Amino acid sequence: MGDSDTSAILEEDLESSDSSKVCCCFKVPQNKRPPPCSCPFSVTVEPIIFLSTFSLALQMPLYTQYLWDRISEDVGYNGTKGGGCNASTVFDPLQKEVETLTAHWNLYINLGGFLVGLIMVTLLGSWSDRAGRRLVLIIPSLGLAVQASVYLIVMYLKLPVFWFLIGRICSGLSGDFNAILAGCFAYVADTSARGSRTFRVAILEACLGLAGMFASIIGGQWRRAQGYINPFWLVLATNLAAALYAYLFVPETVTPDPEAKLLSTRHHQAVCRLYASDEPQGRRTKLWLYTLCFFLVVSVHFGSNDLYVLYELSAPLCWGPELIGYGSAAKHIAYLTSLTGLRVMQCCLEDSWVALMGLTSNIVGLIVISVANTTTLMFTGYGLCFLFMACTPVLRSKLSKLVDPSEQGALFASVACVEGLCSLVSSGVFFSLYPATLHFMKGFPFILGAVILFIPFGIIGALGYQEKRESREGSGIS
Repeated sequence: MGDSDTSAILEEDLESSDSSKVCCCFKVPQNKRPPPCSCPFSVTVEPIIFLSTFSLALQMPLYTQYLWDRISEDVGYNGTKGGGCNASTVFDPLQKEVETLTAHWNLYINLGGFLVGLIMVTLLGSWSDRAGRRLVLIIPSLGLAVQASVYLIVMYLKLPVFWFLIGRICSGLSGDFNAILAGCFAYVADTSARGSRTFRVAILEACLGLAGMFASIIGGQWRRAQGYINPFWLVLATNLAAALYAYLFVPETVTPDPEAKLLSTRHHQAVCRLYASDEPQGRRTKLWLYTLCFFLVVSVHFGSNDLYVLYELSAPLCWGPELIGYGSAAKHIAYLTSLTGLRVMQCCLEDSWVALMGLTSNIVGLIVISVANTTTLMFTGYGLCFLFMACTPVLRSKLSKLVDPSEQGALFASVACVEGLCSLVSSGVFFSLYPATLHFMKGFPFILGAVILFIPFGIIGALGYQEKRESREGSGIS
């Protein structure tokens, strides 16, 4: 396989050390409008992605548990109260009905939000190239705050769970969490030199894991002690704090164009041109194949992640809020172990091999989880997934190196669009498949996810071999 992409980037660190030190301080770009308050220790967008991820990781397990409890109350099932959930309830028809209804409502709510967000994130990502990055960080944060407000109203007034869909659509209209990711990665591309960009992206990835881990640990304990409402007040507060921080402390990196229009076809045309051009020769094929790999890997990640709480709540595991919180924390620790493992493996392996190792870890972990009938086995599956996030940074790096600097904005918008599509497809497939396969194998969706990951495994291996051969031929000619 070809030389390590990341190693090639890191070799330029010495050349760009004057403009980009390995530290947490970055100067406000010249000729750009400063924020109302300048931060002397400017860490730019890291707090935004941390706060947004924290709120998302805090609310997702609690929201699924709330749906379970509300639906259980409606159908008269008390399996989650008084220790009623045990191995003998595996064939309880009421539990099957609760599982099916919870999975279906999760599907409807996620579909509603992601269908809207899929369109908006493409518009917002490309629009930020002209209107500025800060707006794409503020607007989605406010949208997530509106969603949390709707959820709180539903819980206070005990409105029908249909109103969760309304809150989800409100978030989708603002671009949802994927717009925040697109804005943060685009901002890092604006403010970092080529040699330091990988390190900055790694910091953002670490923020995802750290925020998710902290939210998961406190979420289960808090829900057990005080119920659902108080944690959702914190969700609302963190999203408002993210929007306020973006307004006060994040310098603008793009000179805003007052004539920039959000509702314009030029934003979608920029993404189409990106994937239609084949200069240099072969770029288009690689771009599509790596995007397909990214789509499959992230879809399996999203789909399995959506089912974990539902899988843990029901028999034979019958986890309570505390164990669900620890399980979610174990999943998010894998963000940190994956980044550490990626950094270590790059010392002796090329990037394509690092991605294959990450896929192997994910496949083995999913297979173990699919047959987990004890708490020990479930946590063993989580432990085996310790490198599962090592693949996506490699794919982002390869995609980024295939396009010109002037196309990075369109690329980030398209990647965010793909992530939204991943959420849409994974919700539809996994939430539909789970209730349909309960009667013969409860963990079948995880087996399917492991099988799907063999497709990107083969593509990355083949492209890595091709890149290695092209590198050797180039060396021979020179």
